[in-house]
Amino acid sequence: MNLYGTRLQEKLNEALKAVLPIIGIVLFLSFTIVPISPSILMAFLIGAVLLIIGMMFFSLGAELSMTPMGEKVGGSLTQTRKLWLMILLSFILGFIITISEPDLQVLAEQVPSIPNLVLILAVACGVGLFLVTALLRMLFSISLPKMLFVFYAIVFGLAFFVPKDFLSVAFDSGGVTTGPMTVPFIMAFGIGISAIRSDKHASDDSFGLVALCSIGPILAVLVLGLIYHPESSEYIPEVLPTIDNSIELWRMFSHGIPHYMMEMAVSLFPIVLFFGIFQLISREIHKRALIRIVVGLIYTYVGLFLFLTGVNIGFMPAGNYLGQMLASLPYRWIIVPIGMLIGYFIVLAEPAVFVLTKQVEEITSGAISAKAMGLSLSIGVSVSLGLAMIRVLTGISIFWFIIPGYAIALFLSLFVPKIFTAIAFDSGGVASGPMTATFLLPFAIGASVSVGGNIVRDAFGVVAMVAMTPLITIQVLGLVYKLRSGHSGKGVSHMEPKEAFALLADDDIIEL
Repeated sequence: MNLYGTRLQEKLNEALKAVLPIIGIVLFLSFTIVPISPSILMAFLIGAVLLIIGMMFFSLGAELSMTPMGEKVGGSLTQTRKLWLMILLSFILGFIITISEPDLQVLAEQVPSIPNLVLILAVACGVGLFLVTALLRMLFSISLPKMLFVFYAIVFGLAFFVPKDFLSVAFDSGGVTTGPMTVPFIMAFGIGISAIRSDKHASDDSFGLVALCSIGPILAVLVLGLIYHPESSEYIPEVLPTIDNSIELWRMFSHGIPHYMMEMAVSLFPIVLFFGIFQLISREIHKRALIRIVVGLIYTYVGLFLFLTGVNIGFMPAGNYLGQMLASLPYRWIIVPIGMLIGYFIVLAEPAVFVLTKQVEEITSGAISAKAMGLSLSIGVSVSLGLAMIRVLTGISIFWFIIPGYAIALFLSLFVPKIFTAIAFDSGGVASGPMTATFLLPFAIGASVSVGGNIVRDAFGVVAMVAMTPLITIQVLGLVYKLRSGHSGKGVSHMEPKEAFALLADDDIIEL
């Protein structure tokens, strides 16, 4: 228990470092240029406390449960040597984990003219199929950049035939479905598969699963858009809550907690059931490790329902109201730098970002540090929010940002070490999680309401923008390392990642 207490203290410190800057920004704005009602501000602060506690429990729970579960399932699956069984189980795994993703429920409510169940099942099938694709890529050592070129060519080809009011939501779906439930399991699943391989590129290929699994939902939603041809796509934003006293404030949270407890119980059940059947059949995990996983699942469950309660009840109204007020100011352009500042810090509060940065640091033996990853993601998301706010103010089509952005990312993939390409495209899906869906998206919607723009075309797409820019920033980081290590007489492509990074000064990351 002392060990768990120490680990919880570490996770609490990490959560505080991630969330306190966001709280500081909102408080500073509320006391200077954006008057926020006391009820919304109090709900935001209570939500922030729940978010911090939830992140603390979730990040420890994911380490104790999701990561070892994914590694064991991935390793055992590869050892069967039966390709048909590996394909079948990978599809089932991708399908049930996607259904477990809480952010998918939020997306389903916002897509016009398509029944929720149809959308959820289609997206789950998309993730399942692309998890199978990712598995085959790892087993047969297929180049990730080549696959990305082919699949994104198909995506953009389909996108030109989809109604404009549907386009932004389709691209948003790729980021939303790779959230706190999906990422830890799929990342560890890839590590488990790569552990069976003995070649020197095995660790590189352990990344890229999230990248491919992010494409499946986009294709699935685009196909649905072609089938359903939505005519009525008007999005009606939710009414901001009016809280008159402290009792009503408590009632709002006390009603929300049981709701999210039930939602997360339903979400976690398919994963627990799958792993339970796996353990009964394989007997891979010993009793002590199994107890550790059970404790981790409890921590994960507690962390996620507290996190979702905090962000949905506290952060969502605050984000919407903040966006409305900033965009209604005489100098509304200020929303661009403020959005960039919020984006820089908010990505560090995404639960799945903790998992990705730690696993990247571990699999590269510290060559790619969590600090460097976090800095690169923050810069990328900051640029994303700046561009997203420009879209809200001007109404420019998302195509003018998405097509050049992905073209640059795919072009860079031809020159950077393959591990950077895989990590970069994984990071895009990871950076756009529940914090983006419940604070940044409402922030953009609120701004669009004040500007009088088309909410579906202008505000939606912020998730897609957040998912796009890390693909560029992290590959630029890889390109810089490759060029500088090349001057030292050793190429990154011919050496282990840790060797390559050892050639450079620590300050280079900060300069970038």
